[in-house]
Amino acid sequence: MSAIEWNEKTFSRFAYPNDPRIEGNRVAYTLTKVNMKDNRYESTIVVEDLETGARRFVENASMPRISPDGKKLAFIRFNEDKKETEVWTAELETMSAKRVLRARNIRSIQWNTDSRRLLVVGFKRHDDEDFVFDSEVPFWFDGMGFLDGEKTTFWILDTEAEEIIEEFEKPRFSSGLWHGDGIIINVPHREGSKPALFKFYDIYLWKNGGEERLFERVSFRAVDSDGKTILLRGKREKRFISEHDWLYLWDGELKPIYEGPLNTGQAKLTDGKVYFLTPDAGSVHLWLWDGKAERVVVGNHWIYGLDASNGRALLLLMTATRTGELYLYDGELKQITDYNGPIFERLKTFEPRHFRFKSLDLEIDGWYLKPELEEGEKAPVIVFVHGGPKGMYGHRFVYEMQLMASKGYYVVFVNPRGSDGYDEDFALRVLERTGLEDFEDILNGIEEFFKLEPNADRERVGITGISYGGFMTNWALTQSDLFKAGISENGISYWLTSYAFSDIGLWYDVEVIGPNPLENDNYRKLSPLFYAKNVKAPLLLIHSLEDYRCPLDQSLMFYNVLKDLGKEAYIAVFKRGPHGHSIRGSPKHRSKRYKLFVEFFERKLKKYEEGFDVEKILKGDSASAP
Repeated sequence: MSAIEWNEKTFSRFAYPNDPRIEGNRVAYTLTKVNMKDNRYESTIVVEDLETGARRFVENASMPRISPDGKKLAFIRFNEDKKETEVWTAELETMSAKRVLRARNIRSIQWNTDSRRLLVVGFKRHDDEDFVFDSEVPFWFDGMGFLDGEKTTFWILDTEAEEIIEEFEKPRFSSGLWHGDGIIINVPHREGSKPALFKFYDIYLWKNGGEERLFERVSFRAVDSDGKTILLRGKREKRFISEHDWLYLWDGELKPIYEGPLNTGQAKLTDGKVYFLTPDAGSVHLWLWDGKAERVVVGNHWIYGLDASNGRALLLLMTATRTGELYLYDGELKQITDYNGPIFERLKTFEPRHFRFKSLDLEIDGWYLKPELEEGEKAPVIVFVHGGPKGMYGHRFVYEMQLMASKGYYVVFVNPRGSDGYDEDFALRVLERTGLEDFEDILNGIEEFFKLEPNADRERVGITGISYGGFMTNWALTQSDLFKAGISENGISYWLTSYAFSDIGLWYDVEVIGPNPLENDNYRKLSPLFYAKNVKAPLLLIHSLEDYRCPLDQSLMFYNVLKDLGKEAYIAVFKRGPHGHSIRGSPKHRSKRYKLFVEFFERKLKKYEEGFDVEKILKGDSASAP
């Protein structure tokens, strides 16, 4: 059997299970595959009987929800012609299906315990043909576009009669879930005319047309309910959004059940037990609370999807060398899908090697991938910086890392201060100091790596990242001569315009960079733009026009200033795609991006070529091929 080569299209060979659901002996999930020819993702719902192994399929569908009695499946389909989302239900024995609701925008669906009523949560906007108008901030939001007077809409749908029996609205960004025959609603807390800062919430119980406020101005939200007890995630009151979330149960009395890092994954309350995921120094583990909290699935892996019922948990689990597959935990961990196993048998992958080092006042975790080398051969190095700053690297599959290791590069990545998966002091040390000690952590990690790998070429080091990683790439090229090339994606170059222009700038940038942006020196001192004259290495800026988290101005300003200073800079702007375009961009978008990514480092760290002709590269010009 012939081997498969890593290239800009290898990702299209994988199948991607997501949104796992379990009820009784049945599991359901969405399986997404890439259609490169038509430039789209195709989603199929898979329903599997765990006892018999029998599978059934619902094509062109997503968001599977199995009814509590195990007899029905609810799901959604997007009607491209009408630009509407449709809610469907199907009998699981016969798979006969019917459409029960049409709505323009739907965010979630949930069965009531009666297996008849659905809570459908969506939103409505002005949808004026000519312009957008709103009186609140943010005016836009990443992945959602212009908010245009958005209101969260709640529908209670009788699936038998196919009738909406209740409908009501709440402010934007509200969410809800069944609590017996009532609905628990999380509403972002507002004080006067100020924007909701997504640090505080008001929680209501809606029932029989009336509502009762259960909590006011708290930093937790309701995430699940068994009809009697509510599972809450967050804290009673946060000073900073960057603080870790905790878990509480509330049945009239608030009881904390876990106090530690909880900023990854989901939590599920079922049969008096709570299953939840926690980040831990580069891994994500499954925990179970059953009177006390303990880790039950631990390892060098990254669990990123969770559902549970009847003493069993359904997980999505990946490793650094394997994309995600479904696993069942019922006291033991069992793999139940292997969509990508045959591909990885033919695809060379690279295991991360862990190292730990002292940086200033902290111990830091780092990893690297070692390429295949001839004896004595020197290889270039690419440093990856995660997003956040409260992101985390470790034992998760990162396509670009495997791609570049296969091309003969060392790949180095660390979790500098501010990263997730450590204690709260570690997470908060980066606030108002972004680019200072955290950058020192990255530099110190690189120096430790060089001690471990003498074949790593110090004269050929590149750096890259997205979001905070893009900021850090911009920053690195202005603060150090170590890096000989950089690719900055959807990054930050000027914190003041980020504060005023980003969808979350009014609260997140104020936390990370500091208060009083119009007067605070940090907004200039920590901005790469004002050190552009120091850049000596070639820089490729990649940005998505529909990124409202780190808008296009950030890369475009930096590019224009660099060019005006006579620096070697290039920019590629994708017309479509949100902040997370590396995963959520269209297939052709991703393929072009990967192509640019590989070619830039090949030309700057291996071939030492001048210039970078994006048009020729994307046309596959034979003279420009690596």
